[in-house]
Amino acid sequence: MPLTELSIRNARAGEKAARMSDGGGLYLQMEPNGGKYWRLAYRFGGKQKTLALGVYPTITLKDARARRDEARRQLAHGIDPGAHRKEVREREEAQVTTSFESVAREWLPKMASRKGWAESYGNKVARRLEVDLFPWLGGRPVREITPPELLRVLQRIEERGAVNTAHQAKQTCGQIFRYAIATGRATRDPSADLKDALPPARSRHLASITDPKGVGELLRAIDGFKGTFVVQCALRLAPLFFVRPGELRQAECLALYLGAPPVGGAPFFCKDRDAGQEGVAWGAAVPVSGRRAPRRVRSSSRAMSTRRPESSPPSSQAVRQALEMGPLSGLGLYSSFLMEMGLSDMGL
Repeated sequence: MPLTELSIRNARAGEKAARMSDGGGLYLQMEPNGGKYWRLAYRFGGKQKTLALGVYPTITLKDARARRDEARRQLAHGIDPGAHRKEVREREEAQVTTSFESVAREWLPKMASRKGWAESYGNKVARRLEVDLFPWLGGRPVREITPPELLRVLQRIEERGAVNTAHQAKQTCGQIFRYAIATGRATRDPSADLKDALPPARSRHLASITDPKGVGELLRAIDGFKGTFVVQCALRLAPLFFVRPGELRQAECLALYLGAPPVGGAPFFCKDRDAGQEGVAWGAAVPVSGRRAPRRVRSSSRAMSTRRPESSPPSSQAVRQALEMGPLSGLGLYSSFLMEMGLSDMGL
């Protein structure tokens, strides 16, 4: 006898599970804890099978009958409804894990860590993905994206006058596609076919001083700077060493030999915690046994940790400036005042 909503609501299981049949293999499984579950009994390939159709009352009697009828149609066409549902679910899950957005979000922190990107640059790449790429490519399976499809997305960026950004987005896409290839989720990089599809990137020259008089004006302006003492020191040291602002800001120690150093040579300014110094103090430093003390400025910022440290010879002005900063940092690696308030990873 077919079920009704009233009979289903009033039905209760005893101490053991019970069933109420609706016909066509559809039945309601009732558990002692009060749970009610729709099930479909069917045979396929000579085997008896059961297909779960949902939980009552979320799935109503009408819904359960519609799902039963759909499963029966699949059986009539030689399709196992249980196996078909599993295939659909696996396809949907694969769609999520192999979409361009999911691969890009997986690639981004790995690339940032491997390349030692500054946080500000990582945020810039993430925003480029969010604004210019994900809205059009995010949900697409990464292996199905074609060169014409990618070109249309890049041309959207170009059309708003951001030609350089379009080239940067193309480069980012190429890195993501190559990562997808390496992880088995794509077979080719469509960005490789777009070599001449975009207008040439516009070169932009950074501001510079080429007139010697201008250099003098800059140095006088630095001397007249009225900001904090630490930033004053950083501004005065920058033109003496020509190191990156981030490297100057992350200087780990300022060790000076004032007089005859243990290994001979001129005084030096050290920025490398592995530069051979031990027991660093202002005015003196003791070289680690068996290692020579450095005689040049050494730079080993986090972003360059996998490369050979760069070095620059110090000048007498740099030595004097470093000595003035001594009381700020004492024996620590960094000044307690730090320069992060006045400097950034991008510049002074």
